[in-house]
Amino acid sequence: MTDLVREAQLVEAFATLADTLVNDYDAVGVLQTLVDNCVTFLDATAAGVLIGDSTEKLELIASTSEASSIVELMQLSAHAGPCIECFTTGEVVAVSRIEDGPEKWRPFIDSAKEQGFRSVLAVPMRLRDNRIGALNLLRAGEGSLTERDIRAAQALADVATIGILHERILSKSDAIRNQLQAALNSRIVIEQAKGVLAFLNGSTTDEAFATLRAYARNNRMLLSEVAEGVVQRTLTI
Repeated sequence: MTDLVREAQLVEAFATLADTLVNDYDAVGVLQTLVDNCVTFLDATAAGVLIGDSTEKLELIASTSEASSIVELMQLSAHAGPCIECFTTGEVVAVSRIEDGPEKWRPFIDSAKEQGFRSVLAVPMRLRDNRIGALNLLRAGEGSLTERDIRAAQALADVATIGILHERILSKSDAIRNQLQAALNSRIVIEQAKGVLAFLNGSTTDEAFATLRAYARNNRMLLSEVAEGVVQRTLTI
C-alpha cells in the first residue's frame, strides 16, 4: 500500500467517524467505528475501547471481536494492565514485547501470550483534563507502532472522545456520568441480544454481533435499539 493510498484511507476513516457525531448519535456505534478503523487502517490485530463509569472502573464498551477470550483479556487490561495505567496517567502506554510488562500485569501478560498477542498499545481517551477511558490495540507481532500510527490512533480516539463528551456538557459532570452510564447500559443490552441470537440461530457470539450490526446499518437504526428489540422479542432478525 502506498503512502498516498494509506493517507486517503485514513482521511476516509476520520470522515466516517465524524459522520457518526450527529444528534441522538449512538455512543456504542461511535466507539465500534473507532475500533474497526484502528484494525483496518493501523497495524493492529485487535482493538477495544474501555471507558470509566462514575466509580472510575473501566468496562469494555466496543471490541473488534466478541469472543469471550478477547473480552476477558480486555478486562484484565482494565484491572491491571496497559489500559488502566493509560487511563490513570492520561499518557500513551506502549509495550513492544508483552513479556516485558511489569509483574503486576502477569494475568494480562499470560492471557495475551496464550492468545497470540506479542505487543500492545494503549491510547488515552481524553479531552483536556477529562479522561473517560482508553483505546487498547493488541498486535500479533513484536515491536512498536510507528510514530505516525500512534498519532493517528490518538487522533481517532480524540474524535470519538469529543463526540461522547461534547463541549457544551464538559462542565456538567452529571450529564457526563449519565452519558457514560447510558453507554454501559447499552453494552449490557447488546450482550443480552448476542446471547439470544446465538441461542436462536445456533451461531457464535461474533456471528450474532455481526447480525445485529448488519440489521442496524441496513435499517438505519441504533445498534442499542436493535438489541433492545431482540431482547424484548419485539424484533425478529
